[in-house]
Amino acid sequence: MTPTFLVRMCPVRPVRFLAAVLLWTPFALPAEQVKVTLDPAHSTVEWTLDATMHTVHGTFKLRSGTIIFDPATGVGNGEFVIDATSAETGNSSRDKTMHKEVLETKRYPEITFLPKRVLGKLPPEGNFTLQVEGAFHIHGATHEVTLTIPVQRTGDTVQLSSDFVVPYHDWGMKNPSNFFLHVSNQVQVKITATGQLTLTAGH
Repeated sequence: MTPTFLVRMCPVRPVRFLAAVLLWTPFALPAEQVKVTLDPAHSTVEWTLDATMHTVHGTFKLRSGTIIFDPATGVGNGEFVIDATSAETGNSSRDKTMHKEVLETKRYPEITFLPKRVLGKLPPEGNFTLQVEGAFHIHGATHEVTLTIPVQRTGDTVQLSSDFVVPYHDWGMKNPSNFFLHVSNQVQVKITATGQLTLTAGH
């Protein structure tokens, strides 16, 4: 092999090698994120409270709800906002006590849930379940909770629900029991909602 041939070939090989590396090395694409936006007009927040001789049924209004998460890592964010001032049971006297002495809605007009981590597979259609970890903020305090949320997906439309217990007395709220009436220290809450699912490129 002549020196002239070596001189001509040496600069070419690194270029070809670099081109091969660029062609075969996978580029890091932005992670795909899932965003679910709830429709307050098609969502309900119901609650029940066991009391002496009967069960109290009540409702809240959902003001807004959004959850965003990366299915690959589970990292999530977003916010669910419930209007605490909308709480009602159908009994004006009982509602007045609830707002003034238990929820103290003049001081704490909102109840929020901030998702932090979402676990679960997302199929293109059908039923699946998400485990959503996050911060539940009520009555001026924050509590770490995990919600189990069954979801039904039809195209870009999702229907979800979640049942969970709020130990309101342990969380610093007043139990309205008196000599004649005994009330449970916890409330059973059920949320049902309809929303839209979109896929976006992550950051």
